[in-house]
Amino acid sequence: MMEFIISNWWIILLLISIFLIVLKYRKINTKDYKELLNRGAIIIDVRTEYEYKSGHIKNSINVPLKDLTYRINEFDKKDNIVTVCAAGIRAESAKKFFESRGYNVANGGRWTNLKD
Repeated sequence: MMEFIISNWWIILLLISIFLIVLKYRKINTKDYKELLNRGAIIIDVRTEYEYKSGHIKNSINVPLKDLTYRINEFDKKDNIVTVCAAGIRAESAKKFFESRGYNVANGGRWTNLKD
């Protein structure tokens, strides 16, 4: 066993490094949307207008993902924001967009997860 470790030390080191990077990435990118909701977060639904009209969270704001770049100034950086969509994928893109501009934001995933 010791021979294997000594002869393959670089593989073991690489695997440990990858594990630590993944662990660090998960901690950085995991933000509890429930905590932000408890602090009065704004819920931004990034689905299309048609999807939003078919059902949405009361008091949420519909900003389709394609419109986010020119509507971002409607929100204050002091606001807590939770993004939602149909499956969580567009909400993640919106979250990253907000984060890149200094907003406190979390991905709430599917809008139905937050539905009353």
